[in-house]
Amino acid sequence: MSDSNEQKIVRFLFEMGTMRKLPRMHRQTLLTDDMSDNIATHSYRATLIGWFLAKMEKADPYKVVMMCLTHDMGEVRTGDHNWIHKKYVKIFDEEIKAEQLGTLPFGDLKEIADEYDKRESVEAIIAKEADLIDQLFLLREYVWQGNKEALIWLEGKPGEGGEKDKYLERFKTKSGKALAKIALSEDPSSWWDNLWTNKNR
Repeated sequence: MSDSNEQKIVRFLFEMGTMRKLPRMHRQTLLTDDMSDNIATHSYRATLIGWFLAKMEKADPYKVVMMCLTHDMGEVRTGDHNWIHKKYVKIFDEEIKAEQLGTLPFGDLKEIADEYDKRESVEAIIAKEADLIDQLFLLREYVWQGNKEALIWLEGKPGEGGEKDKYLERFKTKSGKALAKIALSEDPSSWWDNLWTNKNR
């Protein structure tokens, strides 16, 4: 007896719930033990960033949001890998997508994931830029806490420089570049500058 469509959806959603338990592996090379940074939290903020970029670029917000939500779903089965791991590990992305998304009752998620991976549509480009901007936000937050390795990732090693310009070169959209440029200089705590008070209302 084959699984019902409803059962497939429920199992898929249980699987997606495990994204909360999967740490992102740059923790190793950034020398941080930030347990709040996992695949789910990254995807959440990347999705919000993607929505804003889609609106700014007059692209399809629904498609960008769904690309941002799905862009790391495969890591539920493979785990995340930093740039050291990637040298030694082979990932079977197409096989994972086929098994994870291709068996669901609606084909939209796999189609969206495939489009994202091709990076040809404006929505796919925007979704990738949202992914990059979330990483930039995270690095700025780590720098703000005094993480010297994160500072090197953003600005290069002392005497080298130029990393900020290299980071900005990765953006193709005007809006992505604009947000990234501001994020490189904005204080991560600036959001509460005019909110704090020592008195309850």
